[in-house]
Amino acid sequence: MDKKHVASVWYFLAAFLILTALQDYVFAPHVETLSYGEFKTLVEKGKVSDLAIGAKFITGRLKRDGLEGLLPKARIEALTKSGTGEQQFMTVKVDDPTLVQDLRQANVNFRGEVTSTWLPTLLSWLLPMGLFFLIWRFALKKMGGAGGLGGLMAIGKSKAKVYVQKDTGVSFSDVAGIDEAKVELVEVVEFLKTPERFQRLGGKIPKGVLLVGVPGTGKTLLAKAVAGEAKVPFFSLSGSDFVEMFVGVGAARVRDLFTQAVQHAPSIIFIDELDALGKARGMNPLGGHDEREQTLNQLLVEMDGFDSNNGVIIMAATNRPE
Repeated sequence: MDKKHVASVWYFLAAFLILTALQDYVFAPHVETLSYGEFKTLVEKGKVSDLAIGAKFITGRLKRDGLEGLLPKARIEALTKSGTGEQQFMTVKVDDPTLVQDLRQANVNFRGEVTSTWLPTLLSWLLPMGLFFLIWRFALKKMGGAGGLGGLMAIGKSKAKVYVQKDTGVSFSDVAGIDEAKVELVEVVEFLKTPERFQRLGGKIPKGVLLVGVPGTGKTLLAKAVAGEAKVPFFSLSGSDFVEMFVGVGAARVRDLFTQAVQHAPSIIFIDELDALGKARGMNPLGGHDEREQTLNQLLVEMDGFDSNNGVIIMAATNRPE
């Protein structure tokens, strides 16, 4: 069952519970609330019957006739307008040692009532937990993140955008003016299309391709054309996407990126503006630890341990080579 159907089921269940509660509230019979003094007066006059004595409340039935002088005039008029016969009532139970004796003297039928508390106790636990869960889910969705888990829980996930051939829609025919570069990349395309032909002869494709040129020369377009010609998944992201304010996030994203690329092999990893990440190490003027250096080290480790026959090509673009 997908997320939309699960959400629909929860919405339907919530609506059903709300309608059930409203139905019980709207169609429930009216219960008159009496003070304990009024209740004792009505007991003495024999105007109540069928009492149920609970831990906190006393409920029963009230005779509507002959109430003059026993209840306020406005209360009597309201009871008369609401109908004839007996009326349900409720009063708060107080510590009255003479209550049972008075009921027996007035010949009033009464019984004790044990109130079940498991449902209110259960609701007192479930409702706060449900409210907290809804607030938690809402906060995580606002924070964003992969898989719906939210920002902090998915902070080590790669921000790479995955394109397939129908999404890129770019081929070598769309790239003009860099024929020499296209010729060099034809071998990469052939390897991605038919890797077994190269592997059978013992050939190995380069692990990576670096596209160097001033802005606007078509480096990114050329990388997309390679993916479009080979019809393979294309992982595209910028070098700055690896670096965050938290230490270790960049290295975690590098590991996650390479894991995804291997799972979708054959594929292409394209890192735009590599100079934001791949600067010469040891150039930090402030000294100490640099998050960019740690991320670059992890990138080099992943590339060094990469098998050139696993069908993943790494491409990068920069206009400031070092």
